[in-house]
Amino acid sequence: MIEEDKSARGVAEKRPSRLWRFMNPSLRNLLVSDILIRFAEQIPYAFVVVWCIKDNGITATEFGILTAIEMTTALLIYLPVAYLADHSTKKPFVVITFFNFTLFPLVIFFAHSFWMMVIAFVIRGLKEFGEPTRKALIMDLAPEDKKAGMFGLYYLIRDIIVSIGAFGGAFLWQISPQVNFFTAFACGLIGTIYFWIFGKDLVSSSPENSTNSLPK
Repeated sequence: MIEEDKSARGVAEKRPSRLWRFMNPSLRNLLVSDILIRFAEQIPYAFVVVWCIKDNGITATEFGILTAIEMTTALLIYLPVAYLADHSTKKPFVVITFFNFTLFPLVIFFAHSFWMMVIAFVIRGLKEFGEPTRKALIMDLAPEDKKAGMFGLYYLIRDIIVSIGAFGGAFLWQISPQVNFFTAFACGLIGTIYFWIFGKDLVSSSPENSTNSLPK
């Protein structure tokens, strides 16, 4: 029986903190952008229902319809966009996703009627536009022998930092809804521009495409 070559499989890192040194600059740029984008999502997240129902007179039933519109929008775009991204470059899809995250706090702030909120929640559903692509990009940018560990480290760092932003959202809401929503919008705008400038683009790994990097 031939002994399995353990070195070919890679060795699991016993101390996840050491994985940071293997995170290349392109993946770190994506992480910075993603953190800012999640601030845009989480700062107003818990207060959207308060804004809709308490501040603008939307009924609980209407809010349920708005949530259904958001989910339906996400379901309708998920697979088609993932297919298109699989046959193209990834960066444009991620930029569009980040833009939708950014736009929602701004649009919902100016939405004071049910139909304006329908538009806002369609935009909120469109935040899923490039989520499969973003996850694929994380895996593409991770070192070949440390993909699982790097994926876990990425989300560990992101979610710990973003949880602070969620707490900050409560403080900002106490100042005013305007401060909350506009701070979220500003975080998203910075994150989107940062990734647009510094984010790395990759072609699809599908058979008909090369796996070489493309210029930014």
